Amino acid sequence: MEEEYIKLIFGLKLRQIRTDRDLSLFGLSKLSGLSKSYLNEIEKGKKYPKPDKIVLLSEKLDVPYDQLVSLKLDKNLAPIGEILQSKILKEIPLDLFGIHENDLIDIISNAPAKVNTFISTIIEIAQNYNFGKESFYLASVRTFQETNNNYFDDLEKKVASFAKSYHIDLDHPISPKELEEILIEEFGYTINKEELKQHKSLDNLRSVFVPKTKTLLLADQMDDAQRNFIFAKEIAYNYLKITERLYTFSWIKFDHFDQVLNNFYASYFAGALIIPKKQLSQELTNLFSKDYFDTDLFLNTLNTFNASPESFFQRLTNILPEAFNLQNLFFLRFQNREGSDHFQLDKELHLSHHHSPRANETNEHYCRRWIALKVLEKIKTNKSNHEFDIQISNYPSDGFKYLVLSSATKDPFKEGYYRSITLGLLINKQLQNKVKFLNDPHIESKQVGVTCERCQIKNCEVRKAEPIKILKQQKHMEIAHVVEEINKKFS
Repeated sequence: MEEEYIKLIFGLKLRQIRTDRDLSLFGLSKLSGLSKSYLNEIEKGKKYPKPDKIVLLSEKLDVPYDQLVSLKLDKNLAPIGEILQSKILKEIPLDLFGIHENDLIDIISNAPAKVNTFISTIIEIAQNYNFGKESFYLASVRTFQETNNNYFDDLEKKVASFAKSYHIDLDHPISPKELEEILIEEFGYTINKEELKQHKSLDNLRSVFVPKTKTLLLADQMDDAQRNFIFAKEIAYNYLKITERLYTFSWIKFDHFDQVLNNFYASYFAGALIIPKKQLSQELTNLFSKDYFDTDLFLNTLNTFNASPESFFQRLTNILPEAFNLQNLFFLRFQNREGSDHFQLDKELHLSHHHSPRANETNEHYCRRWIALKVLEKIKTNKSNHEFDIQISNYPSDGFKYLVLSSATKDPFKEGYYRSITLGLLINKQLQNKVKFLNDPHIESKQVGVTCERCQIKNCEVRKAEPIKILKQQKHMEIAHVVEEINKKFS
């Protein structure tokens, strides 16, 4: 443990012992002969007393010396101790969120009981929802993205600098061959396309990087768009001089937060390189200027950049907030298996507003009126390679409407699996001013819910479960109303 945390734990223990004895700081000062300001700095974790001062406090408070200097906290403060002794506070760069470590220490030391209650609540929620360290780190990265509207100008500039240094024409689609050559010639990579297919247990991986020999092992069933992204991401790790990184794609595990954050940086760089901001902004301007939704133009734009639908939709979440000031949006990725009625929402992002379509951890049934689920059903039925659709989704429960675009493809690494990528834009004055095709009568408008269990829509033709949460809420309201009437009657 670092010195700051040792100071803080001692201060927390001293404060707890003092308050247990109904002593004020002034009272402890008179009792011990130590100044009130000195004791205050000890309790706030800013100073650690010398051994003779600890002996003095031990005698005056009638507490064993060993108990005072022990790093063990009693059960009332144990959660704070667990947080302080863990690596979480050190691993997550709090400055990403505008928080200084000293500020956090001040908050903990000024109100330890309240902070302890808050931390205990978070731990209990995490345990109930099986929310482990990995989920916490991923949620932290999502929050970081949302805080910055998912646009990072320094990375955009580094992409531009890289393209200039290596004479890459960002006005034309980048080929995997072009990026592979840079990896080999500039960064000393060896590309191996045979090894992975010899290991059946690795059939879900797209790539493995062996740092000692700079060997990049590639799965052989990838298309050009997938190879493009992997090569661009490897270039990002090297060009940005990132050493703390993940070595598999998709990732298997990570050891600390820096690897998660750096994985995001490299992915962002790759997306910005393959789908340049200037060209995409021009294509979107053309799309938005039409008074009808031009499906062919949208799909041609998607196919222009030699990128997967997921990379393209992810890139939209960077460009729309920055270039068009459309900051109220959400991104969802669903997975579904052939023959299964279970849809897994395994990736999401919300900017500026925590929008209604969100992940549900209580095994409720997602609304089957969502376009994200419709395109998954359509691709399974049609046995096609790609399905796309657009819809205006109206959430009557909270009064919001969204323009929602969704694309579904086969999962190339899971036989019989499909995935859909969805982008939703809140329909408000800003969107109405930017997008002329919103009134296109060919865009279907649907009332939707979040889950069947919480949906107020009556006579829904695709409902998978009764609205038990709504019925329970209505029952409670009915009981409350009857109780209120009884109170009036006997008052």
